[in-house]
Amino acid sequence: MIKTLAILASAGMALVACQSAPSDSGDASPINTANMSETVKVMASDEFMGRGPGTEGETKTVAYLIKRFTELGLEPGGRDGAWTVPVTLKHSMITDVRSLNVTAGGETINIEQGRDIEISSANARDAITVTDAPVVFVGFGVTAPEREWDDFGDVDLTGKVALFLVNDPDFGVEDDNPVAGVFGGRRMTYYGRWTYKFAEAARRGAVAALVVHETKAAGYGWNVASSSPGENYAVAGKGAKASVDLQGWLHEDMAKQWVAKAGYDLDALRIAARQRDFKAFPLGDLRFNADLELSVETVESQNVLGKITGTTRPDETIMLSGHWDAYGIGAPDAQGRVVMPGANDDALGLAGIMEIARNLKAEPAPERTVVFAAWTGEESGLLGSEAYAQDPVYPLETTVANFTLDILQTAGPAHDVIQVGEGQSDLEEMMAATAATQGRTVSPEGLPENGLFYRADHFSLARRGVPVLLIMGIAGGSDLVDGGREAGDAWVKGYTDNRYHNQNDAWDADWDLRGAAQDVELFLDMTRELANSTEWPELKTTSEFKGLREASADARD
Repeated sequence: MIKTLAILASAGMALVACQSAPSDSGDASPINTANMSETVKVMASDEFMGRGPGTEGETKTVAYLIKRFTELGLEPGGRDGAWTVPVTLKHSMITDVRSLNVTAGGETINIEQGRDIEISSANARDAITVTDAPVVFVGFGVTAPEREWDDFGDVDLTGKVALFLVNDPDFGVEDDNPVAGVFGGRRMTYYGRWTYKFAEAARRGAVAALVVHETKAAGYGWNVASSSPGENYAVAGKGAKASVDLQGWLHEDMAKQWVAKAGYDLDALRIAARQRDFKAFPLGDLRFNADLELSVETVESQNVLGKITGTTRPDETIMLSGHWDAYGIGAPDAQGRVVMPGANDDALGLAGIMEIARNLKAEPAPERTVVFAAWTGEESGLLGSEAYAQDPVYPLETTVANFTLDILQTAGPAHDVIQVGEGQSDLEEMMAATAATQGRTVSPEGLPENGLFYRADHFSLARRGVPVLLIMGIAGGSDLVDGGREAGDAWVKGYTDNRYHNQNDAWDADWDLRGAAQDVELFLDMTRELANSTEWPELKTTSEFKGLREASADARD
């Protein structure tokens, strides 16, 4: 293990590298928890204004990250010696709801933004009007030939509203149900993600796509789903994907009213949608109407990239990443706080990335290039990483792996590390072997239904065939040294219930970061090994992206 006594100065604070946390095996860790805490304290302070893209908070954040990367001895990782890579975003906000309702049988059900629906536009213009658009119930909205599943049949969605159920058809069913195990069981597949559903609706010409919110199936409550009503960010320019005019979540109570007005029962429709022979159908004469005024602006944001250039194979890249953005300024909470500080999500992840950089810079330069990425726009839909993946600085074909840190547990050392996703790549076996050197094991995620594999920035690269690993503290409770799995589960529940995406996600001097340091050290060791080898991790046959990686095999010969 590396034991360095280098002292870094940043933002007027001494970050001393000689303080370290014990690993589970009792050895000193090379990861300095004091450094990590101080980094978060700065980035989550009110001065950074919640780190919203395109705001003064971004300007301060990007300057701080460049300062830190420079002090760590990294080289600029962007094009032409730049620290940043521009990301052009379209930012829209619904500013006036002139009307929003559904009609059926001569009756009208008015819909309230934020209470009944969370709707926005990734295809924004100054005004959006939808008049008497038929509502089509599409079940789970899955087209999966490899599973012999097609929810759409011959339905024409052009100009219509697609109403989806959240998650996969086999989520929450009993073991003896015919659909059990056809998808991921408790583990959400990509078909269960709202991003897939919106994209499928757009591909089929729908004017709007709405997903019925259910807390258990979505993995978070209505308070999270409706946290930014009417607001949307989308990648602009090169590679931008077509979108429906309106997209969002429909509260389950409102959905029940809609289907009842059309003569159906929502619970019965869920059962029907889990049958292989289900096909989408119009909900009677239910019609959707919206007359909305929007403000639309172009936001110029930045990804921040640093690197350590490889000595013998510099064109082969290992990437470590986290996101710098949080939720900016929000409505006052009960204590009058407006800053959404994003301390754990994801200032703490970036603090871990910086510790990996500090350690690697204390060693001889690696054979392969190591890139450190701080993405923008994650909270708006993985937009910074998506923009990068559409136009990568380092070819994805020769990107060896991506390691992403996004939320780390702060409850102390653990006997295990939680694996997010399953059956994706050889990195999973490498993780187990590396964890064993720490005296730890690998545990499957405790909340696979939340689909976290599809909800962090690594996925922008994964869906293009790059082998990836994500550590995300809310994937399930760790087996904590103090309190075991029960204590780990309690930490996850406490964070998601009380801190996730709100003003309470603030720096805390009482954090026990020894468990976070274990996870950061794990990625440090894996990076070091890959950066000084000729190995190319492969995707497993169970990965839905294996074909994409195989198609670029010649670039890695």
